Parts: sequence; C-alpha cells; structure tokens
Amino acid sequence: MNKPLLIEIGVEELPAIPFLKELPNIEKKWSDILEKNRLLCDFEFYYTPRRLVLWHKNFQVSQEDSIVEQFGAPVKIAFKDGEPTGAALGFAKKCGVDVSELDKIDQGRGEVLYFKKEVKGSDSSDLLNDMVNEFMNSLNFGKSMRWGDRTDSFIRPIRSLSIILGEQIVEGELFGVKSSNFSFAHRMVSYEPFTYNFAGDYFAKLDNNGVILYPDERRERILSQMKEIEQRHSVKIDIDIELLDEVVAITEYPTALIGQFDVEFLELPEEVIVTSMKEHQRYFAVYKDGVLTNNFIVVSNSKTDDFGFIISGNEKVLRPRLADGMFFYKNDIANGLSNEGLKKLTFVEGLGSMDEKSEREAKIAAHLADIFDVPKKELVEKAVMLSKADLMSEMVFEFTELQGLMGYYYAKLAKEDELVYTALKEQYLPDGEDSELPSNTFSSVIALSYKLDNLMGLFSVGKIPTGSKDPFGLRRAAAGIVKIAMEHKLAIDLPKIIDALESNYKGLDKKQLIEFFNERLFKIFDVNPSVLKAVLGSGETDIYKISQKLCALNPIVQSDNFKESAATFKRVANIIKDLDINSTLTIDESLLEEDAEKELVSKYNEVTSKSYATYDEELEALFAMKPQLDNFFEKVFVNHEDEKIKTNRKNTIGLVYQAFRKIADIKEITI
Repeated sequence: MNKPLLIEIGVEELPAIPFLKELPNIEKKWSDILEKNRLLCDFEFYYTPRRLVLWHKNFQVSQEDSIVEQFGAPVKIAFKDGEPTGAALGFAKKCGVDVSELDKIDQGRGEVLYFKKEVKGSDSSDLLNDMVNEFMNSLNFGKSMRWGDRTDSFIRPIRSLSIILGEQIVEGELFGVKSSNFSFAHRMVSYEPFTYNFAGDYFAKLDNNGVILYPDERRERILSQMKEIEQRHSVKIDIDIELLDEVVAITEYPTALIGQFDVEFLELPEEVIVTSMKEHQRYFAVYKDGVLTNNFIVVSNSKTDDFGFIISGNEKVLRPRLADGMFFYKNDIANGLSNEGLKKLTFVEGLGSMDEKSEREAKIAAHLADIFDVPKKELVEKAVMLSKADLMSEMVFEFTELQGLMGYYYAKLAKEDELVYTALKEQYLPDGEDSELPSNTFSSVIALSYKLDNLMGLFSVGKIPTGSKDPFGLRRAAAGIVKIAMEHKLAIDLPKIIDALESNYKGLDKKQLIEFFNERLFKIFDVNPSVLKAVLGSGETDIYKISQKLCALNPIVQSDNFKESAATFKRVANIIKDLDINSTLTIDESLLEEDAEKELVSKYNEVTSKSYATYDEELEALFAMKPQLDNFFEKVFVNHEDEKIKTNRKNTIGLVYQAFRKIADIKEITI
C-alpha cells in the first residue's frame, strides 16, 4: 500500500553559496537512504532559503517482507562425532536460534551450515525519523553552528519539522524539534505559522502565503521579469548564471527591479562596477548597445505592491560601494604600478617573495622569447616585472579576483606599450575549462612563465598534487600550457625548458614533474589512451607536435577498417621484438630474393624519400604500405636459414617500424 509522503525541514535562512555547492549531492544522499531502508521510490526535492522539502507521491507504508539467508562453516568442521563445535554454536548464536534449527546446504563444494528466515518489513512510520536524521547529518555545507543548549550542529538552526504520511503526522524529532503539521509563510505575509492537514493542503497554503516552493518556477519568474525590463527600457541584462542560481536560492517570492546609480561612476573600469555590484549586492549589470549603463537589476524577496522604497534603498546602499571603488581607483592611478611592495609579500614558504617569483618568471620569459622569437623581445622582462605589481593596489586588495585586470588598466593609463598592458590582463589565462586564451605570442610567453614557475617552483618544495587535492591549481596550469601551445602553435618542449632553467629551482625532481605532466595529457586529450601512449612512445616531447600527431593518428585508429591495419602492424611488432630497434638498420638490396620483399623495400624507399607538409599526409603514405606488408608476410619466410638474409628481412620490417615510430610507436596501439 502506498501513500503520499511529505517531509519539510524548516530552517533559518540558508547561506546560498555553501548550499549551492552541496545541492548536486542532496537528492543522491536521500535516494541512498531510501534504498538502504528498502523504501526506494521516485521523489522530488524542492528548496527555498527557509525550507528543504522532500515530496513522494507514492511511498510504501511499510517495507516489503524479505528473506534473509546466512551461510556458516562447512558441516565437517561444524560437527565432530555428531556434536556441535564452536563454529556451529557461534553461527547459531549469530542467527539467534538453537543449533537444532540450523539447516545444511550444498553449494557445490560440500555441505555448509545454512539458516533462512523470513523478516517482516517494518512500518515506514517507524523508520522515517531515523532516516531524516541520517539525511540531515549527511549534508555537508562546510561550517556549521550550534544554537541554544544543543551540542549537535547544522549550518543554520532548525525551526520546524514535518513528516506527513498520507494525513498522519509521523512521530519524529530533529535537533530537538518535534514533527508537526505547521510551516511558515513569507515573512511579509505573516510571522505566524500556518497548519495543514495533508500534502495537497500544504502546497496550496504555501502558494497562498507568498512562498514559491519550486526553484525552477522562481527562476522562470525572474527571467520573465528581466525580459520584460529589457523590452521596456531597450537594454540588455547580463544574466550571470552563478548569480542567478544564488538569487533563486535566497528568495521565496522574487521580483526583478531596475535601479540606477550616479553616472559619474561609469568612469570606473567596467569590471570594477560589475564585480562590486555582483559580489557585494547580488545585482545584475545592464548594457545598452553593448556599453555598460548606470542601471542595475536587483531581485527583491519582498511581497508588496510598492517597490519604490526597495529600489531607492538599494540605490542608496550601492552608492558608497562605488564611491569606495572610485577612491581606490584614483589612489592607485596616483601611486602607479610598482614592484617594491612585492618584496614583503610571500609567495609560498620556501620560494621567497612575490618579487623573487617575478624575477624567476622573467628568466623563463626571456628563454621562451628566444625560442618563439616574439616581437619586441626587449619588453618581455618589463611585462613580467609589472605583472604582479597590481597585487599591491588598493583595488585588488578589495577585489582579489581583479588581479591582472587592474594591472592592465593602470599600465594602459601609464601609456605602456599595448603588448605590455595586454599581457598583464592575460597573464593568468586560461583560468578555467572554457576560458579564453592569451591573444598573442607575447602574452602567451608571460602566461606560460607564470604557469611554468608555479610547476617547477612548487614541485621543488614538495607542494605536489595528491589525490583530488590540488590547492595551487597545478593540474590546471599543466592544461593551460597545453592549450596555449595548441592555440598559438608553440614548440613547448618541457624537458628542454626544465633543463635550461632547473638551476633556479633547488630540489626539483625533473623526472617527477615530467611524469606528472605526461599523466595530465591523458586527461587533457580526448583520444584513445593507447594512441597517446603510442605518440609519447615516439620520444616526442614537443607539446604542439604531440597534439598534431594525435590529431592525425586518432581518427585513423577510430576508423572502421583500422582493425585490419592493426593485425598487420601487430605482425610487424612481433617480428622486430628481438631487434635493437634503436640501432641504425640497413638493407642490402643484393640479398633481396623474393618479389614481395623487393616490392616492400621499393615502397618503403618511395614513402620515406618524400617530405610531408602534415602528419596526416605522412601517416596516409605510411599506412599505404599495408598491401606490400601483407604480401611480404604471406610470401616471405623471415627466419631464413642464411643468417644474412634473415637479418636483412628483419631489418626491412624494422625500418618500416622506425618510419612509423617517428610519429608513434604502433605496437602500443590497442583497439
């Protein structure tokens, strides 16, 4: 028999950020508890800032009866001379019965003790309180708090608990709050709780009391109201998805409103205004014809017919925020960019100050600038030494996420070269999965220097990622280096770069760092792992060339007819397994007897005598040797009794293998 089950946990306002981090796990955690208690069913989870709701349309009123089987020791051990041994007595005690009630069963390896009993399912109402408590204790919001005289803790105090099965209030208690049939209205409707008799009554009364329970409905309401504002004012609202999620989480009855700030503040860089509005006030930025306006969107949680005082109140609150930003901005411009303060700012213990980090990055940048032949090479050191200067600015002290960007604005106002100030803005790119990349080679050198110093420096002092922990973002740094290499076609040969610069990093284990980097390649490149292993097996260490080889080889391996090629090249690998494949191999054409081997050598000479514009062309030519190879394997006996002919034939196959290995070690490829 099934009945609807409603569980509501009433709380004081949940902080949005920690709640949203845990949100993806919440339904899974409840589902696991249902399954563990043999009560798994479909359910829906809803939330507002003051309630967590689990809604089950059809919930079992009791567990299904079950059969419990237990298996014990072999009978020959359980009994001796017809009397039960300790093994039998212990198994009987475990099953809660007398030895005489035990059965025997043969599972194919001789008889063992066996006990089977039917377990009657418990009533759901007897289980739900423990399930709800287990669920709440499983939620991880980071910090928690205690209230009253309680010793347990949660992210916010619990104010109500409802466990309603059908029309029955299930007995329960959570953090000292007993289960009941009351909930709370929107605070601008009433501070008094309302009661309800069953789930349908609950949903209806919530709606009548100013609470939109469903987060998707609140989201659609906000977006619809924003669209109407856009049409009415001929503007475009920047809908930041993370901010929208946060606003949905902190409102029960959202209303999007447009406000205004003094136009004089538009003198500030756009990012300062947007960041100040978003981080401090949860406002959305407004644009007209692609230009930031002096408007903002605030999403109110008020239920009223007159929003004028709410708009004016938010305008009043925003003004001092922007005034502070203007003060910081003008002070920073007056002070200019300087590295002096970085000498007192520690980077990481064991790696000195941020000024010393800048000096190490400058050495990397100078080395890379020579390799890549960047334009205006003489400006590279200046760009690096200015790159961290904005860390000492008042604006970055207030908004750390604007580091690099403020350096860009201040360097631009100081009339530095465009290459320099652009590099300051792009020095941390890419900084995420879908991030933009540095726009040119000059900026790429500055960005690479930052990432390479992080990798070499942190590895040298033992700050190496372990498991899922990567506090310094070194995996992201490795991925960024690969992306930059691919985007700008840069020959980044990590082992050679480390060789040239490792004297600046005492204690650096070069082998460990390269192994870490190569392991990351298997996460970065979306290819058959054996293909990447094959390419690395070629000895290639240039990241851009690795990417090009993968782009050429992986589609071939994925093609429908590669299985036939794989069989051929497996034979190639088998034949040369005893050959020193790293040695210089030669063919004595005077020892070629069979037409098949002559044809293969002729084809090999034709393919390897040409130069190829791309790896795609070269691989196409190499794989075109397959008919000659197949014919060779069919008609030529490699292990000839004449040792010279045998060696000559093995060398022929070895040379074919070596030609492939310039791109990839084909024996590593598996499909």
